[in-house]
Amino acid sequence: MVRSKPPSKKPNRGVDFKKIKRKIGKKLPPPKNQTNTEIKSKAIVLPEQSVASERSGMAVNKKGLTLRELLQQTSHHNAKIRKVALNGIRDLVLKHPSELKLQKLSIIEKLRERISDSDKLVRETLYNLLKTVIFPSLKEEFTGSMISMMMAYVFNAMTHIAIDIRLMAFKFFELIVISFPSSFLLYAEKVLDNYVDILKNNQIYLQDKSKLKSVLAGLVRCLSLLVDREDILSNETKILEHECLHSFEVELPKDHSGMPSVLKRIEDLVPLLVNSFHDSALSIQAMPVIDGQSFDCILYTLQNINMAVKVVVDEINRPHMSHEFSSILPSNGNKLMPNTMLMYLKKLGDSFPVGKIYHSAEKEGERFFILNLGITEIFLHLITWIDDPNLFEKLLHFIETLLLKQGSRNLSATKTILEKQLVSIISLFPRIVAVSGGWRLRLLEAFTTAFRNCKVESTHCLAYLAAIEEMLKDDSAFKSCDPDMLSYQIVWLQELPNLLLKLGDRHPPLSKVILKLLLQIGQCSPQNSPLASEYNCLQWRLKEFYGTQVIAGPVNYGPFIKLPTDCQELSICCLYYFSSLNPDLLQSITFCCLCNHLEPSVLLRIIEVLESAFRAAHLPISDYIGFLVTLIARFKVYPAQLKKLGTRGWTLLER
Repeated sequence: MVRSKPPSKKPNRGVDFKKIKRKIGKKLPPPKNQTNTEIKSKAIVLPEQSVASERSGMAVNKKGLTLRELLQQTSHHNAKIRKVALNGIRDLVLKHPSELKLQKLSIIEKLRERISDSDKLVRETLYNLLKTVIFPSLKEEFTGSMISMMMAYVFNAMTHIAIDIRLMAFKFFELIVISFPSSFLLYAEKVLDNYVDILKNNQIYLQDKSKLKSVLAGLVRCLSLLVDREDILSNETKILEHECLHSFEVELPKDHSGMPSVLKRIEDLVPLLVNSFHDSALSIQAMPVIDGQSFDCILYTLQNINMAVKVVVDEINRPHMSHEFSSILPSNGNKLMPNTMLMYLKKLGDSFPVGKIYHSAEKEGERFFILNLGITEIFLHLITWIDDPNLFEKLLHFIETLLLKQGSRNLSATKTILEKQLVSIISLFPRIVAVSGGWRLRLLEAFTTAFRNCKVESTHCLAYLAAIEEMLKDDSAFKSCDPDMLSYQIVWLQELPNLLLKLGDRHPPLSKVILKLLLQIGQCSPQNSPLASEYNCLQWRLKEFYGTQVIAGPVNYGPFIKLPTDCQELSICCLYYFSSLNPDLLQSITFCCLCNHLEPSVLLRIIEVLESAFRAAHLPISDYIGFLVTLIARFKVYPAQLKKLGTRGWTLLER
């Protein structure tokens, strides 16, 4: 066998690199030549911060931000931060009201920039901030220059390319004029231009009924300020005289020099409104059920037409109408009215009545009834210019139906709605009767029925009294030989004491109106006329107004004792115009004179009026002496006690 060789031994050599075995999943150690970039430092601790020391004593909101910081954040690129900043301003101003007073100019300058903000929530937050905090707090300090600053941005927003910003601008304008009504008169022409522009393109911008409703509601507010411009200017002048706000005084319009241009804008506005009404009327008549948004839009449209017509008619009837305005109005008999308006308003008359006006038990019928009521009011302002016999006949028939419905005792939902709508129609009733021709007696009968059945404390009662006063204001009404008209006058007169007794002392202003009307009838009724005789017959009913007594029982005092002094004065003056003062009424007056609650000045006034009635032979001498003796016995008037009634009262008793 061959013998194997033994393994040869290798010589030991030096190891250049040591191989390290790594376990899978273990983190590798850092290399030995790695540079350590870690930096260590110690915090510097100071006893107080400089920023904190600057804020001490400053007005901050809940988050510790000052007014300056919040105003800066209102211009931030993030809409959420802008909104939070506006809410922060609200918190700060409510917490520190003096900041608003001191920084009002800076606040208004910064807030007005958000009127055209691209974010809807920011605009709404600004609107609520102005409405609930800024404007109410600055009511007395908001000058004309500050309003001008706001209006510049409002009108800029009205021409914005985004329709939502444009519509919101009208809300901002409405908010300003609600808070400061006189400001509208300075900017009426410009804002009406913007309303005309947006209504011209309503098919593009206002397809959403809610947007159209918002625009029309704002226009109603603006036109109502034009209707009431005389009262607004009068009130503003009184405020300026008391508070000396000279900075705002120079910006108030002093005359009506700007009205012609405003009326031209209204003349452009009416055709747009009539066309809008005509389109809406056709659409709602085709609906099985009228939705709320559509009804509100068409109702606002009618209200705007009514306001526009009132503005023009009031300007036409103004004694000193400007030459510039009269030159643009065509002649129509002795009156003037823009032909364009008349043409479109005749189109409105062609659509009357809208829907079914006689099925008032249904909700839809009620709504149509209200719309027809609005159309009727418009044409009552234009009654001088109505030359369409058919339209005139329809209007008078509707008014008769309206009064009879109100005069009925049917407590349906329709009557509740009419309670809020009838006042304007009733106030125009004297003008209706004057031109009603063959309808005169029918309308007077309906009016009288409604007057007798109306609720004594409702707004209708005051409207009926005002209409009666208007119809009796002319002396010819008392001298008229028309037996039909006289019969209605007597019914109205007989109803007045009943109203006084129903009212009692709960509603002094209404009682005052009734007493003034009674006094007017007593003063103007010719002697020995049928109306004067009926006036004398009121004495029996008026006993309860002063006071009555059951035999051997206590005195039941009427409303006279508790009414204010001005009402007592009117009722005392009425006594003089009774041609023969009834002993029973004199006894009731005596009960009042003996009452401990009667003011001494009122007692002396009663004595004066009764003395005048005695000298005019309206009071028998025996009754007059009996009255005076009763007073002397009651008050124990002797020469040594003159001071109890005063020299004036004693002189009257001595007579």
